[in-house]
Amino acid sequence: MRIPVHNLAGEIIEEIEVQDAVFGVPANMSVIHQALVRQLANARQGNADTKTRGDVIGSTRKLFKQKGTGHARRGSIRAGGKKGSGAVFGPHPRDYRQAMPKKMHRLALTGALSEKVRSGELFVVNELKVESPKTRVVKGILDVLKIASPALVVTGKSEPTMVLSARNIPGIKTLPVSNINVADLLKYRQMVITVEAVRKAESIWGPKEAQPEA
Repeated sequence: MRIPVHNLAGEIIEEIEVQDAVFGVPANMSVIHQALVRQLANARQGNADTKTRGDVIGSTRKLFKQKGTGHARRGSIRAGGKKGSGAVFGPHPRDYRQAMPKKMHRLALTGALSEKVRSGELFVVNELKVESPKTRVVKGILDVLKIASPALVVTGKSEPTMVLSARNIPGIKTLPVSNINVADLLKYRQMVITVEAVRKAESIWGPKEAQPEA
């Protein structure tokens, strides 16, 4: 598969050959959904906690006799149902993490990435660097490329100046290619990625054979 490469003026300057194993994978929606659920579950803290009847302060004596009062039977002031009593079936700290085989995770990730290519929402640029943090510079680049929010800006490695430059643009997220995830691929409609990031993506998620030349 060949993908056009743009310069920062929005012009197509060349085409590069990319691996079908990364950018031409059929989208398995059930696997993508499972990967999304797993990612959101793993992000949960799971530290919500409530006190049970054994944790709250209160006497253990029986409040009134069992029969003859007209009230429902009640053995302890700490039993659930009254103000200040323990919670019944309340949440307690737990681990929400889910496991997923590496091959399934790779299939979900490459499937979502390939869907960007098929829908024409992936734009490859030859480079994407700014000398100093300036929001208007990155905003101008995105406007020239006709990139509208929400969009992902993916670089080959961590670029602090790019992050600082783009963080004030609504709906734009910048991250290195190694941090790409299913949730972001589904959340952000368009994606700008550098040639360097494309090659690194192939080295991470593609087969281990020799990488194709540009």
